[in-house]
Amino acid sequence: MSAGKAGKCPRLARLVALLLLAGLAGARAEELPVTGGDFGGVGLIEMRNARFRPDGTLEAGTALRHQRRFWFLNFQALPFLETTFRLTERLDATSGQDMTTDRAFDLKLRLLEEGEYNPAIAIGLQDFIGTGLYAGEYIVASKRWWGLDVSAGLGWGRLGTGAEWNSPLAMASDTLRYRPRDVGRGGTVQTGFFRGEEMAPFAGLEWSIPSINMPWGAVEGLRAKAEWSGDALRDERGGYPAWRGDLRGEAASRVNLGLQWSNGWADAGLHFVHGTDLLARISFRMDPADPPAFSLPAPPPLASRPRQARGDEAMVARAAFDALAAAGFRGLAFRQDGGVAEVALSGGAFRTLPQIASRALRAMQPVLPPDLEMLRLRWWRAGVEIAVLEVPRLTLEALAAGMASPEEAWLASRLLPPTGEIAPGTLRAPGPFWDWEVGPRLGLALGDPSRTLRWQAALGAGARIGLGHGFALAGGVQQALFGNLSGGLPSDSLLPHVRSDYAEYAREGGTALATLYGERIWNLAPDVFARASAGYLEPMFGGISAELLWRPHDRPFALGLDLNWVAQRDFNQKLGFQGYSVATGHASLYADLPVWNLFGIVRAGRYLAGDWGATFELGRRFDSGIEIGGFATFTNVSAAQFGEGSFDKGLYVRIPLALFGRQDAGLGSAVIRPVQRDGGQRLSVDNPLWEVTRDGRQDALRRGIGGFAR
Repeated sequence: MSAGKAGKCPRLARLVALLLLAGLAGARAEELPVTGGDFGGVGLIEMRNARFRPDGTLEAGTALRHQRRFWFLNFQALPFLETTFRLTERLDATSGQDMTTDRAFDLKLRLLEEGEYNPAIAIGLQDFIGTGLYAGEYIVASKRWWGLDVSAGLGWGRLGTGAEWNSPLAMASDTLRYRPRDVGRGGTVQTGFFRGEEMAPFAGLEWSIPSINMPWGAVEGLRAKAEWSGDALRDERGGYPAWRGDLRGEAASRVNLGLQWSNGWADAGLHFVHGTDLLARISFRMDPADPPAFSLPAPPPLASRPRQARGDEAMVARAAFDALAAAGFRGLAFRQDGGVAEVALSGGAFRTLPQIASRALRAMQPVLPPDLEMLRLRWWRAGVEIAVLEVPRLTLEALAAGMASPEEAWLASRLLPPTGEIAPGTLRAPGPFWDWEVGPRLGLALGDPSRTLRWQAALGAGARIGLGHGFALAGGVQQALFGNLSGGLPSDSLLPHVRSDYAEYAREGGTALATLYGERIWNLAPDVFARASAGYLEPMFGGISAELLWRPHDRPFALGLDLNWVAQRDFNQKLGFQGYSVATGHASLYADLPVWNLFGIVRAGRYLAGDWGATFELGRRFDSGIEIGGFATFTNVSAAQFGEGSFDKGLYVRIPLALFGRQDAGLGSAVIRPVQRDGGQRLSVDNPLWEVTRDGRQDALRRGIGGFAR
């Protein structure tokens, strides 16, 4: 390292050393909401700090500047773990013109919380899954004094291109002296963490500006930011990976300045970066545990018990079915068993068993005989019984009157294994039963080299006819309306094109038969479920599918097996097939994890392209019903065979439709794949048994006990 570089920033060096090694004494920090940086995570401007959003926060936004556009999704996955997915549109560094895309995934981990005398400390990996173009690592410390937040850290890789210092790690180990550099295919996990001979310090300040009185009112939430960046590059043309600033990619200045405004759900800011560029940033966030939502109608008041029974059991059953229908449910069966009112039902706008029990009793209270003291609720979904709950009628009445708590109702209730058996003499509602829906559809594809986002909006309609004993006929049609999904480039995949020809399906399937199949879903034994389906199972494949699931109602795990033989459908999605067929299937383990409402799924087997491997999924389910998670699939297909992305992976968000004001207990899903390829792809059926039955377990009952009062 040259003498000029060594003496370039002695004050900065002392600040970094003090913060990272000794900590700083001072008054206890005044807690202030954190703000986001340009790359998506919590931070200063380009550099990260040691701050984190509140646990569970989901944030999406963009940062726009000359020749660069960043689109990001940030999730505070755990109290100490921040995750960021980022899609970058940038100038093509090879040609010096046109735009290309880059996808990356970042992690930041808290090592130490801030105390009265010590700073907060965090460590992070930027672009640790991706092309490696922005790959870098850092360790950073932050300390607050009232409205001033001071951060300083050390960066490696792209975050160390300033190269003021020699890395002590490289001096300590020859294996850490060389930093691997392989920008290209993308999707690979970078392995050169904290390697390389050089590193760079960075530091910054964030000041909370006091409230400003303006003619239209007080302006609050303004932050002024200033940082010295460890990244010396403005762009990637020439100056990277050589690290040195005498090439074309050098930033005119490493001092970045910004002004940012924040409130409870949004961040907006203007930043001046690299001495040349003005950047605008905006993002929106929410707490998945307490999301903004349309309000469902308030529960109706609970009527008094009738003084005496009205008519015989058949009359009571018909009245109960009518009352349930008025409340949005479908009554399936009814019987009086001593002092027990046993009711089988399905449908409704409620996703938790406690809320279904509360609303069902409120609906049936005026018609149930007064001497029935126990409600036995048999919950059916998609033609199969998924839960049996016994709860004292008096307890629910006390809850409605404010004389008991949801916890008392939970303790008084009993969950039994579902069997699907309807006792002899039970009065059944006449079938068949029809369900139908019409609504918008949205298809998304990321990673097309010719366009960052391809999409298609469509109108879809679906119907299902329940024939009894678990048998049903179902189908759906779709009409494309507008979008650019059909403009995607032809697939260059070396594998069978089981998913990568999505643009062909969009071009030729403007009016499509999305699905048309017959199936049976039934209770094979207590806590054991089975499904058999045949027909046009999804837009791209048709055939036969069978599934078995053992899901103990009082245990935090389940085991499943699915076997399928399917053929690829014609691009026009009518009745024809192409020549490709495959046998596919998986053994699956589903488990609730003991912390933070996490769940995990592991699947192993054969995929649609004939490849063998396993899929690992980790997600978090919030009490609102929102689920956020990610998955990765590893098969015997090499990265070169797989193509861009190297292996299949993605993120997903699932949101209960009831949050949008719909009288529907279903989920809306969005899956974000960096790029759609053919390796590691599974068959998609409408009613996988785990999704059908998971809400009937003890864990779901425990977490939904607040519904007893609603």
